[in-house]
Amino acid sequence: MAVVAGVGLSGCAVASGSGSGSGPVGASSAARTNLPTSGIPDYQLGGAYAPPAGVTIVERDSTERPASGTYSICYVNGFQTQPGAAGAWLDDHPSAVLRDDDGKPVSDPGWPDEMLLDTSTASARAQIVAVLTVSVARCAARGFEAVEFDNLDSWTRSDGALTRADNLALARSLVDAGHDHGLAVGQKNTPQLGVSGRKSTGFDFVVAEECVEYRECSAYTKAYGEHVIDIEYSDTIGRPWSSVCADDDRPAMTILRDRELVTPSDDDHVFEHC
Repeated sequence: MAVVAGVGLSGCAVASGSGSGSGPVGASSAARTNLPTSGIPDYQLGGAYAPPAGVTIVERDSTERPASGTYSICYVNGFQTQPGAAGAWLDDHPSAVLRDDDGKPVSDPGWPDEMLLDTSTASARAQIVAVLTVSVARCAARGFEAVEFDNLDSWTRSDGALTRADNLALARSLVDAGHDHGLAVGQKNTPQLGVSGRKSTGFDFVVAEECVEYRECSAYTKAYGEHVIDIEYSDTIGRPWSSVCADDDRPAMTILRDRELVTPSDDDHVFEHC
């Protein structure tokens, strides 16, 4: 999970159902361009800025514009609410927010300004998809090539109220929404899904955080090959960056960022790549 400011490479063009760009799930036939298998990515969720020299892939929040001349990924919080958006969800879609036994919204323990969305019923999932499809359409209209939906693993923070199966059901619908708008769709974290997760959802690529730190990278590369981006964080990496880059098990597109993902104008900004 990453901090975001907003509320609210050559790839191959593929159609849903073709082996190179998606799994067997997905009804859309809209052509899309999958994440390249090489290049230098940057993860700009704390604010957009001119990409550093050599950067070819940029992820930004859905409220931003894509970085010109790069393969651009659009960030959408798919399974939790964005900071500052709680009121809109509670007012307009109260039944789509997960509640505890007392009827109070359930927040992410690590990110208390984000409420968990309720994936446990088909009606709640339909509401979530309807809301998020607006963001997906905006991503496509602005010229992004791909979208990734954060917090796929929210069921692990729900005290048993949500299940993996229900989250994957929402994921399949969100993948279809992305594909319908001509976007490749990325899985976010959740290494426990393995290859079966990709096959059951139709995700095209993965954006992982700290897979080197937690020794999870092989779970992603086995499922997605080289269609993997990994972001490590400077406050936890705990060893020289050169040793990370020398690690044969890391994805080819591995970068180092500061935890808050601040812009280069901030003294805490960190950006390194292998």
